[in-house]
Amino acid sequence: MSAVEAKLAELGLTLPEVVPPLAAYQPAVQSGPYVYTAGQLPMVEGKLPVTGKVGAEVTPEEAKDLARTCALNALAAVKSVAGDLDRVARVVKVVGFVASAADFTGQPAVLNGASELLGAVFGDKGVHARSAVGVAVLPLDAPVEVEVQVELAP
Repeated sequence: MSAVEAKLAELGLTLPEVVPPLAAYQPAVQSGPYVYTAGQLPMVEGKLPVTGKVGAEVTPEEAKDLARTCALNALAAVKSVAGDLDRVARVVKVVGFVASAADFTGQPAVLNGASELLGAVFGDKGVHARSAVGVAVLPLDAPVEVEVQVELAP
């Protein structure tokens, strides 16, 4: 077990299987020392635990937990390309999309679910740039979608 996966276990988490693509794309690709994930939905055992808009059918607290699940799924995608999460030299950027009710403006707080998980797992190497974007709808009516870019050590 890698040190990163041991840290996940310490947090009470296990790395899931890579979520299969919903269309014509790969869950993650490597270009040079970087791995880019596709947008990861908060799938758990092949299903979305909740659907709808944040600020309407989904509470911000639920959405924050879902963003954490997205980040965990992104780590599984990174591992599928890198082979070992201990190769991650740093998390470079996180981009998150939040399906938002018309008056919901708390997207950054929702995305903290992903950012806080990456910080807890990687420490200083998990500090990253980030974008949090509110959108009208996401695939499968998911409340949150997260993509992650990491740099691998040689």
